Amino acid sequence: MTKIDRKPDKADFAHVTDWVFDLDNTLYPHHVNLFAQIDKNMTAYVAALLQMEREEARKLQKQYYLDHGTTLQGLMIHHGIDPNDFLEKAHAIDYSALTPQPELGEAIKALPGRKFIFTNGSVRHAEMTAEALGILEHFDDIFDIVAADYVPKPAQATYDKFTALKRVETGKAAMFEDLPRNLTVPKALGMQTVLLVPRNLEETVVEWWEKTSGEEDHIDFVTDDLAAFLSKITG
Repeated sequence: MTKIDRKPDKADFAHVTDWVFDLDNTLYPHHVNLFAQIDKNMTAYVAALLQMEREEARKLQKQYYLDHGTTLQGLMIHHGIDPNDFLEKAHAIDYSALTPQPELGEAIKALPGRKFIFTNGSVRHAEMTAEALGILEHFDDIFDIVAADYVPKPAQATYDKFTALKRVETGKAAMFEDLPRNLTVPKALGMQTVLLVPRNLEETVVEWWEKTSGEEDHIDFVTDDLAAFLSKITG
C-alpha cells in the first residue's frame, strides 16, 4: 500500500498537541491557483528590477527559488533588494478566488491543541488568505518569512527558530505541506508529516519539485483533501 492510499487513524495523531500548516496550496487546494497571481507579480518585479524581458525574468525567478528556497532570498542575496517592498508587491493580489470553507474551519477548530500557520509568505498574506477562507480565527499564531529573518523553508535554521520561538515540542507536532522537500526537516525533528497534493493529480499542471511518488520516507501521509483528512482524525 502506498502512503497516498493510507487512511489516517486517530491513533496516528493522538499524541499531537501542535498543528503546523503551510499556507499556499495547503490550506486551499492547488487548483484554486491563487499562487499564480503571486508568481506573475514576482516575475514582473524581477523584470522591472533587472530590466529583463518577461521570459528571461521568469527563468531567473525560478532559478532563485530553486537555489535559495524563495525568489525573495535570491534577490536579497544577489541584488540587495528591500524585502518589505518585494513582499508588498508580490502579494498585491485578488483574493476573491477563495471562498469560505466552513467544513475546513470546523475540522481545524476540532483539533486538540495549538494551531499555527508557518509560511514563506508574509503575515498579511496569510491573514488575508485565511480570512477569505473563513478559518483565520482558528489559528493561534502565524510564523512568516519576516519572523524567519527572510530565510525560507526548507532551511533547518528556520524550523529551529519556529519551534524555539513558539515552544513547539516536535515529538508532539504534525506538519502539513504541499512541497515534499519542506517536510524533510520536520520529519527529522520527529513531527508527523502530511503532504497535500492536487486533486486529480494527473490532470493538474505542477512543477517537478512539487511532485511525489507518495513513498518518500519523510512523508507519513499524502492527501488531496485537507478537511476530510482532519475530520478522520477528530471525528
